[in-house]
This record gives sequence, structure tokens and C-alpha cells, in this order.
Amino acid sequence: MAGPAGDRRGDQRDRPPRDDDGFRGRGSRDGGSRDGGRRGGFRPRGCEFCIGKINVLDYKDLSRLRRYIGDRGKMEPRRKVGTCAKHQRMVAQAVKRARYIALLPYTAEHIRQTGTRAGSRR
Repeated sequence: MAGPAGDRRGDQRDRPPRDDDGFRGRGSRDGGSRDGGRRGGFRPRGCEFCIGKINVLDYKDLSRLRRYIGDRGKMEPRRKVGTCAKHQRMVAQAVKRARYIALLPYTAEHIRQTGTRAGSRR
């Protein structure tokens, strides 16, 4: 039997040597992207509700709610829209209430059948 020492030596031969910080040198330290860790032009920003000190989100405020719904009718994730967890829960509840009383569509199929976005005024 080779034992644990034989296994460790095999691992060390396959890896590049570490620098002073323990970094082994494969890829880059920021996750592998070339633009400083940012992908797709996304810039980090704070929660719109925290910055504006908005504590109550009304389900009838469709212009604000539409920002958090994608073109397929699905709610956008926190990491994409930039809201904090507390306010994302408020957005989700408001969107669900607006959908229930038909101010917002549940799916993109509603938009295709009617030819207009639900809740829009002409």
C-alpha cells in the first residue's frame, strides 16, 4: 500500500506551485473574467428601495412593478435587478397581488393572445 503520503505527492505534482498568498496561478483571482470580475457590463448598485427609503410597495404601481418582470412574464432574480432580500420579498408579494386581480399577466401567452400588455391604459 502506498498510503496517504503517496496520494499527496501525486496531487502536488499536478498543481502549479503556490505564491506567497497561497494562489496557485491558474486563471485569475477574480473568478476568471478579464474585465475585473464584472460580466456583461453589469455594474453593482444598491437596492432601489433602500436608496429611495421606500418602505411600502403598492401592487397598483404597475410602472414600478414592470421593471421586475421579464419579457416572458417571470419575476427577475435579485442578482439581476439589484434589490436586497427584504425588498425582493415585497416586490414578489406585490407582483402576485397584481397578477391575481389581472393588472399584470402571469405568462407571455397572455400578452400574445390579447395583443397588449395587461394593465396598460390606452
